[in-house]
Amino acid sequence: MNQTRETQPTLMQADQLTRHYTSARGPFAPKAIVRALEGISFELHPARTLAVVGESGCGKSTLARQITFIETPTSGSIRLDGKTVALDDRAALKQARAQVQIIFQDPYGSLNPRKKVRAILEEPLIINTKMSSAERRERVDWMMQKVGLRPEFGVRYPHMFSGGQRQRIAIARALMLNPKVVVADEPVSALDVSVQAQVLNLLMDLGEEFGVAYLFISHDLSVVRHIADDVMVMYLGRAVEVGAKQILFDTPLHPYTRALMAATPHIDPTARKVRMAVNGELPSPLDPPSGCAFHTRCPYATDRCKSERPELREVGQRQIACHRAEEVLTLEAAQTQD
Repeated sequence: MNQTRETQPTLMQADQLTRHYTSARGPFAPKAIVRALEGISFELHPARTLAVVGESGCGKSTLARQITFIETPTSGSIRLDGKTVALDDRAALKQARAQVQIIFQDPYGSLNPRKKVRAILEEPLIINTKMSSAERRERVDWMMQKVGLRPEFGVRYPHMFSGGQRQRIAIARALMLNPKVVVADEPVSALDVSVQAQVLNLLMDLGEEFGVAYLFISHDLSVVRHIADDVMVMYLGRAVEVGAKQILFDTPLHPYTRALMAATPHIDPTARKVRMAVNGELPSPLDPPSGCAFHTRCPYATDRCKSERPELREVGQRQIACHRAEEVLTLEAAQTQD
């Protein structure tokens, strides 16, 4: 990257995004509130990738639905190019949706099987622009070449392509409108390992070329390490650690981050620095634990952790929500020496 994050403009800024759902518990019981997302804030910059990681159920996909305007947040705000998006204004939402596109996980289910590839790629242009037919055709041919597909393939149907080729089509569709932000929701998890690196490298190259900001959602830390510039670790709807990729991978401080790192397989024995496991399962967002939500699974939890929720604060060049971040680092260093 030629520019540092500090010198780049902010393409998107999310401030305290919160999303609650109501859930029925029976004909006579009051409805329960599912706290799927609680106060998430972040910034996205041109040609940089923020990866969001965490267990299934931590709120990653809920976050994706909020910033792509598929759903309206319960509270919080989203700014695009410095302007707050009016979430109750249809015209403003339509304009914002054109600037924020999404690549879905399943390349088999995200493309209309009844439409040819050219029609799939032209559709965003028909809906959102006043391009002529010839201009649309030229744009489609150019974009297909950009993602490594021959323009003549535009007359084929999605079932005629491999999984990797279909995901290239999905990437092309996401970039047709020159968006500022692209949300990639587990974009390579359904692909063969042999083609995952090709698709990731394509995303990185196109991000650099077009100045796109990526929000990359994944549970695979080896993929995150390959593509991310910054990482946000989520647990039960909240961010627990946020920082530059290298810092989080080299010195993870939050016990949950350390557990995720420990669960990542490494071929090189010297890379297996973090050894930590957590017990139990992710608590239900219907009834989250008091205090720090992770205290029910954390080996370092104290009475304070059980009663007082930690807020994000600056520790060791990253933001972390842990009362004992400094102590955990010291304890781990002592255990390593022993």
